[in-house]
Amino acid sequence: MPEDEYTQTMRQDDFDFNLPDELIASEPLEKRDASRLMTLGRQSGEIGEYAVTDLPDLLRSGDLLVLNDTRVLPARLFGRKESGGRVELFLVRRLDGDDEQWESLIRSSKPSRPGTLIHLEEGVCATVLGQGDGETRVVSFSGFDDFVSWLERVGQVPLPPYIRRAPTESDRERYQTVFAAERGAVAAPTAGLHFTGDLLQRIRGRGVETATITLHVGLGTFMPMRVEDPRQHRMHSERYRVPQETVAAINACRERGGRVVAVGTTVTRTLEHAAAGGTLLAGSGETEIFIFPGYRFRVVDALITNFHLPKSTLLMLVSAFAGRESVLAAYSEAVARGFRFYSYGDAMFIS
Repeated sequence: MPEDEYTQTMRQDDFDFNLPDELIASEPLEKRDASRLMTLGRQSGEIGEYAVTDLPDLLRSGDLLVLNDTRVLPARLFGRKESGGRVELFLVRRLDGDDEQWESLIRSSKPSRPGTLIHLEEGVCATVLGQGDGETRVVSFSGFDDFVSWLERVGQVPLPPYIRRAPTESDRERYQTVFAAERGAVAAPTAGLHFTGDLLQRIRGRGVETATITLHVGLGTFMPMRVEDPRQHRMHSERYRVPQETVAAINACRERGGRVVAVGTTVTRTLEHAAAGGTLLAGSGETEIFIFPGYRFRVVDALITNFHLPKSTLLMLVSAFAGRESVLAAYSEAVARGFRFYSYGDAMFIS
């Protein structure tokens, strides 16, 4: 069935696959670039197996590697209500304004209504102000000297829910890319976790240029889809920035015949959003772009990405890029070969 025609009958279950629990990576490898790398031909569907350290040989002189330089905040906090009840706060997105107001997920034994006061570490308090976007609540913080410094001291690394262990001190470094610079994400752009300074140097030594965008990864990355028809799903808004230097680098890459290689679905979504009007534009703002089969890519030519959750929006994006049947066949092969899945898992290079 042609892709456009298939889109009209698409269902969430079309992106399901069987994944044994033992293939979900709960710990990072000792070395960032030690992961395995599956290659997938975007047109041919041909599958290959390499290592992440082989990337300099798989990229071409003249290509442009685009990285997401967002930095993950330790966004999970624990406190108590005045009644003594335990509360977990998960910061999702900072709101505009002078105050430290955040959309947050709140987990407690009883609902946290507007006016609820939550006592946190070092005398900081959070007050629930009201309803946020969907399942979130708007929370205001007070009692700190510098909010980010306080958060870095007391917050926990927001490991995804499928990593069923408490975060460790080592996660503060490993659940962060080596090029992370702009604070604001509550989840890592995980394709970037495989890169080391040495690997990037080797890639540049092969005549491949690099550029950055910023997408502060938010709730939409790991929230499950609650509708059967993906076309009815709405992504949570995430903040982004595309520098003018990156637009210039992409235009220069096009002129010399190179490929724009997105490191991760976050880079892909940001670039495609910025080119939604037909021309790639520099700027900043918020995006809710949801890419699924039938989408026509304007900017990205190749994609480095991890293996994603069944029935997830990220798997749908990858399926839009390389074809659902080819992607699911590659995932089936990855399971058969024992590849490691999700944030701390192995990677794919789709070109």
